[in-house]
Amino acid sequence: MNLMDTHSADKPEPKPPTAAGFLSKCTFCPVACGADRAAGKQGACGVSGLRIAKYYLHPFEEPCISFSKGSGTIFFCGCNLRCVFCQNYEVSRAERGREITPAELADIFRELEDAGADNISLVTPSHVIPYLVAAFEIYRPKVPVVYNSGGYDDVEALRLIDGYVDVYLPDMKFVSPALSRRYTGREDYFEKASEAISFMAKKPLRMSEEGKMLSGLIVRHLVMPLGVNDSLAVLRWFRKEMPDTAYLSLMSQYTPFGDIARFPELKRPVTAREYRQVTDAAFALGIERLFVQKRDSSGEQYIPRWDY
Repeated sequence: MNLMDTHSADKPEPKPPTAAGFLSKCTFCPVACGADRAAGKQGACGVSGLRIAKYYLHPFEEPCISFSKGSGTIFFCGCNLRCVFCQNYEVSRAERGREITPAELADIFRELEDAGADNISLVTPSHVIPYLVAAFEIYRPKVPVVYNSGGYDDVEALRLIDGYVDVYLPDMKFVSPALSRRYTGREDYFEKASEAISFMAKKPLRMSEEGKMLSGLIVRHLVMPLGVNDSLAVLRWFRKEMPDTAYLSLMSQYTPFGDIARFPELKRPVTAREYRQVTDAAFALGIERLFVQKRDSSGEQYIPRWDY
């Protein structure tokens, strides 16, 4: 397949930040913990430097992302949200993984490309942006780059990496401050995520003739047990605030996992009725660019087996 060039020749190259300059008092995400990560101190994200848990060709993303041979997915360790129900719990808590350098990450970009990856997908990248920029300065992939985050991003940090990103794939988890505080400890989740996603929405939509996304925005929303009312609020926000070029991906894959002993409502999957209420509302609102996940997508068999 003849890939279209995803990088305009007249797009200005961003000036890369230095890890030491930006991480000596880390404010690279909305947590703004102030950790001296340049000196090896762990931030609120649980890491100081660049750690990965796995990379491979992932076939189970949205069709325009996984596309033909799979998305070249790289899972970064640590997270600035650390949701209690996280399906990648060991990775978000940095309980596993290996340290790598930006040069090694650039080699992984090349390796995934050589394996036929339809894109390079950076999973949970918000807290490692300076290292990502350094890797892109060494090697810029010839396939689209996907920024796959929990949505809790800082706009100024996004500006530093935006020139290297082709597709944004953020979550919009919650509108309710009570729910986001209960499950992530971050009462300001919606405030920060909506601001970040509005910035991401400026990315123009471009699709190949075959249907692969070359540039654009897909907002993901995971429907939660007893969370229908908040999901409906997410739909209303999306319909009102997002441009017609943005896609919405409704996900049914919630699987009881993580540190949920104190949360009885999270100990079961989403019911068919709950998910149907949300999907029906999306259609009723006239959201046309919509992905709807199959009901059998829930289960621990879909959680990756970590390499490190």
